[in-house]
Amino acid sequence: HVQLVESGGGSVEAGGSLRLSCAASGLPASGNCVAWFRQAPGKERERVAIIYAGGAGTNYADSVKGRFTISRDNAKNTLYLQMDSLKPEDTGMYYCVASGACYDRFSNYNYRGQGTQVTVS
Repeated sequence: HVQLVESGGGSVEAGGSLRLSCAASGLPASGNCVAWFRQAPGKERERVAIIYAGGAGTNYADSVKGRFTISRDNAKNTLYLQMDSLKPEDTGMYYCVASGACYDRFSNYNYRGQGTQVTVS
């Protein structure tokens, strides 16, 4: 049974930083595509960062490039999203996801967390 649990959200002033964590119990340490999505109020859910399966690299949405960094610690089975230089438009619910393949759509991922709220003012 795979469970993804996000933490680390909160309220921060513009220009500040947060680090989100996603504890992935039951998920194999390799062979999965893992990503972070976010949903801002009144907007569709968008993928902000992804680590491709097999260490094939990372990719970021244009809106967060240079400010966000996705990483994973296989020993701890944890996914991270370091968010720096935060802007009010980064406000939203952030979700971690995992699957055997990589998708643009949140609903295509086999495993999805419940989300953690980030508010930037």
